[in-house]
Amino acid sequence: MKSITLSLLFITLTLSGYSQITVPDTLFDFKNYATDNTPPGWTTALTGRGKMCDWRIVNDNENKVLAQTSSETPDYRFNLITNNNLILKDIEISVRFKAVKGSGDQGGGPVWRYKDENNYYVVRANPLENNYRVYKVVNGNRIQLKSATVKMTSGKWYNLKVIMKGNNIQCYFNDHLKLQTDDNTFPESGKIGLWTKSDAVTWFDDLLVKTAK
Repeated sequence: MKSITLSLLFITLTLSGYSQITVPDTLFDFKNYATDNTPPGWTTALTGRGKMCDWRIVNDNENKVLAQTSSETPDYRFNLITNNNLILKDIEISVRFKAVKGSGDQGGGPVWRYKDENNYYVVRANPLENNYRVYKVVNGNRIQLKSATVKMTSGKWYNLKVIMKGNNIQCYFNDHLKLQTDDNTFPESGKIGLWTKSDAVTWFDDLLVKTAK
């Protein structure tokens, strides 16, 4: 997909880690990508064990979406796809997601301040468990920061949003603040992306990335 520029935002250069650059607010709606392929400009990765995940563009009622389609079942298997170009620190990410199937796990969510496949933040919603949780993954170990009970159903679209400014993390579900915490593990800029677990087949659309104000 091609990104859609909404407005220019200026990001302060950092002296360590990834340097942030001046970038526009960027919306990925995936409509201009070819189906059955991983979108160009994105890289797949895996935390844990099992076969590599399979991210590709699929059709959803004549609308193109980005889907994680692999149904490999190892429990400690986190399926990742990250954008190669966007590197930010203080960030606001919103995305629509639909849990399509999965017996061991369902759902997913965005990742940010991503260093590599073993070090990043992630917030995810799970219809099987009816919960919404924010984690940090440190050296491949997932550590829960906060959790909230949220009712949701497989096969329906929901909106997720995370704002991180400094060390403060706020996570919204359908525009309602559900999680808030502070964490200093990853203070520097990093990549952004999407995440599912185990056999969760999940569709994502309208991924909006911008600088937190």
